[in-house]
Amino acid sequence: MKIAVIGLGIIGGSFCKAIKKHTDHYVIGVNRTRATAEQALRDGAIDEIGSAETLSEADLIILCMYPQACVDYVRENGKYIRKGAIVTDSSGIKRAICPQLKALSEEFGFVFVGSHPMAGKEKNGYEVSEAELYEGASFIITPCGADDESVRTLAKLAIEIGFGTVKMSDPEEHDRMIAFTSQLPHVLACAYVLSPSCPNHNGFSAGSYRDVSRVANINSKLWSELFLENREPLMEELAELYRNLSALYGAIRDEDRERLAALLEKGHSVKQALGE
Repeated sequence: MKIAVIGLGIIGGSFCKAIKKHTDHYVIGVNRTRATAEQALRDGAIDEIGSAETLSEADLIILCMYPQACVDYVRENGKYIRKGAIVTDSSGIKRAICPQLKALSEEFGFVFVGSHPMAGKEKNGYEVSEAELYEGASFIITPCGADDESVRTLAKLAIEIGFGTVKMSDPEEHDRMIAFTSQLPHVLACAYVLSPSCPNHNGFSAGSYRDVSRVANINSKLWSELFLENREPLMEELAELYRNLSALYGAIRDEDRERLAALLEKGHSVKQALGE
């Protein structure tokens, strides 16, 4: 296939590098900053620097931008997309953008299949992208009414470039679970490092501090968009976290060792039952 990757940050750059490493597909890179695309070309991550007009050549287009930016890009450039081409996004939210992209697919004649690579780093940009980023990771597909062949094509590519699991979902389930598995930990990490004790952690911290604080190194512009676009499921998870923290707080405040131990054991049992 000819695959166009729009946006050559860590996600898009890693898609390009993984596709070139593991397949024979031809990769067209499109990026707002020309210098980044030129670097990707020098690295062999892409075969060609593309533009909106180049979209007509692509069999598959992977949108690797902020969620609403994906919609805006397609709305502006959908006229260049070949009829029947597959278009997918890589966004961490689905309910806010999938209906818009589905409607645009019907307007312009391409096939939209939503997707979300469950991988990343605390740093951003092409310079930290790598061909191995997706090794063993989960690739979530939200078909959004796409035909089975298009869904299979995207799933096959995901496995070819290193993903360990392809999971089918719908936008509602995706956003509900991502609120718990991804967004809530980022909120928790940010709240944790806002403590006035944080600047003095050196010499007192080990694995626990690193584990909890790691994802506080956050892209505030992107994640604020993700949080607000998925605010209802995220607020439900935050309310649940608040209830659980309040229960622990109350047991500690009341010096109730039995109640505290029971709460801690409940958490231990949940984690142990998961076998992780």
